[in-house]
Amino acid sequence: MVSILGVLLAWLGHNVLDNMRERGIRAGFDFLFDPAGFEIGEGILSYDAAQPLWRAFAMGILNTLRVAIPSIVIATLLGSLIGLGRLSTTPSLRKLCGFCVESLRNIPLLLQLLMWYFALTSLLPDASDAISPLPGVLISKGGLFLPAWSCVGGGCSWNLPHLEGFGIEGGWSLSPEYLAVLTALSLYSAVFIAEIVRGGIQSVSAGQIAAAQALGMRPLQILRHITIPLALRAIVPALTNQFLNLSKNSSLAVAVGYPELVSIANTSINQSGRAFECIVIVMAVYLTLSLITALLMNLYNARVALRGAK
Repeated sequence: MVSILGVLLAWLGHNVLDNMRERGIRAGFDFLFDPAGFEIGEGILSYDAAQPLWRAFAMGILNTLRVAIPSIVIATLLGSLIGLGRLSTTPSLRKLCGFCVESLRNIPLLLQLLMWYFALTSLLPDASDAISPLPGVLISKGGLFLPAWSCVGGGCSWNLPHLEGFGIEGGWSLSPEYLAVLTALSLYSAVFIAEIVRGGIQSVSAGQIAAAQALGMRPLQILRHITIPLALRAIVPALTNQFLNLSKNSSLAVAVGYPELVSIANTSINQSGRAFECIVIVMAVYLTLSLITALLMNLYNARVALRGAK
């Protein structure tokens, strides 16, 4: 099925490019080797405006992964805790978790993203009055600054962020744009994962729990050895959809200026005028990331299903 879809898309793309050339419109992907002509605010790789455009797209892909993967991890852990809290026998904890779910999942993600961005850039102090919640950690309107392990001249040591002039130097910095996207994606996805976890746990037969209690197992032992393994068979398929949604929702980061794939594509369109080609690249990248995510989760789902069937 994937192969047929790939062939169909290639055929459509080839026809579109041929029609564009017949009308005198410059078409093709050769522009990827032209100088980009624009800077990128942050990224993992070294980059400057004189480098080819394909490297700018590579930076955008890496920045997308840089925010999507940590968000998936944080959302999964936080969502699991909230889901368990929804089943707690403590009324206050159960109501608190329920409030988090009902409030966050009913506010559009874009609004949450903008809210976090304006909170980080407006409510936090300037760099000269940066807050230090932990030793070696500073946070201000300029972002979050953490200690970094660096090796210079054969010796290695912690490089701590420190105030220098009107800014903060040293350490490892995370921009407010990145923090806003990471926070919004993680919290928004976590509340949906929480409901998936809650539903999966409640799907476990009461007879299984009663049998474990009859054997003298403690509540934590029942949760670890009985409830969670059985619940995973219901949780994993729905969890796959949330991971796919989170990866695609990372494209909303363009609203706060984080240089992920869509942001780089928009700038590339303005620079090169190749709208069709840039959109095709973005679609191909998101399709590939989604297929890889689905493949990995399906492999894990098959493993869980086999264990549950024994």
